[in-house]
Amino acid sequence: MNTQPYENHTSGYVAILGAPNAGKSTLLNRVLGQKISITSKKPQTTRNRILGVLHRPSAQVVFLDTPGVHRAHNPLNMRIVDTALATLADVDLILFVADATAPDKASESLLAEKLGAQRKPVILALNKVDLIEKPKLLLLIDEWSQRMEFKAVVPISAKHGIQVEDLILSMEAELPKGPPFFPEDSLTDMSERFLASELIREKAFRLTGQELPYAVAVTIDDYTIGKQGRLTRIHATIHVERNSQKGIVIGKKGAKLKQIGEAARMEIQRLVGTKVFLKLFVRVQKNWSKDTKALQRFGY
Repeated sequence: MNTQPYENHTSGYVAILGAPNAGKSTLLNRVLGQKISITSKKPQTTRNRILGVLHRPSAQVVFLDTPGVHRAHNPLNMRIVDTALATLADVDLILFVADATAPDKASESLLAEKLGAQRKPVILALNKVDLIEKPKLLLLIDEWSQRMEFKAVVPISAKHGIQVEDLILSMEAELPKGPPFFPEDSLTDMSERFLASELIREKAFRLTGQELPYAVAVTIDDYTIGKQGRLTRIHATIHVERNSQKGIVIGKKGAKLKQIGEAARMEIQRLVGTKVFLKLFVRVQKNWSKDTKALQRFGY
């Protein structure tokens, strides 16, 4: 292959790692300029490895957004953490995202320990700097710089886009030279079916506030694209662990489920570019987050 046209072009894989709620998915969506990774204030919202591709004239950066790394105890959380750490073997660069306002010291120490045992370059993004005073930020940068070796430390706000361009440039500088891995029109390798299920789960989280635990799963029972691509029909099931949770998701006279469905339908329409008919069901599967077979069926 003639690589000369790409002698000034860099490309590579970047794992986005951090503690739960550090802002990893928000950062990926900001970098790509499009939402492919769901977000909420609940910990462990991201459960799968989400791939997103950034195309630039001088570089192609393939991001792997990962679940939050923490000291896990139950089967679901253990699988979530394993998913995150498994990306270390497949990337050229690690982007460590840390919350500058509310450090999760136990999770960050665990991740720093794992990163210290490997030789991949690491860049630190200190997120949410719009919410911290500059003297505290400078002290935090100094503390992290003494803790482990980074190729760069970049204070950012993923939510507001502060210094995100500087962060991208620092990553480009660490990636190997070479041709792109994906065509220019590729944004992710995740199917629309999977992304639809994630958007439904996000709305269930966001619209039930603190009432609903994170142990919610969504399966797509039917995904049909109509003639000439004018209408996408989706039947999906929201799985919970207890009858009380089912009541929360459905709400009084079905109002909450209708709200979840409408919010999800609007986002799925933007994703797929067609009108969407969305029908939601709610099912109780007791203690599914501790059931190995159920975890496999739900894709964890």
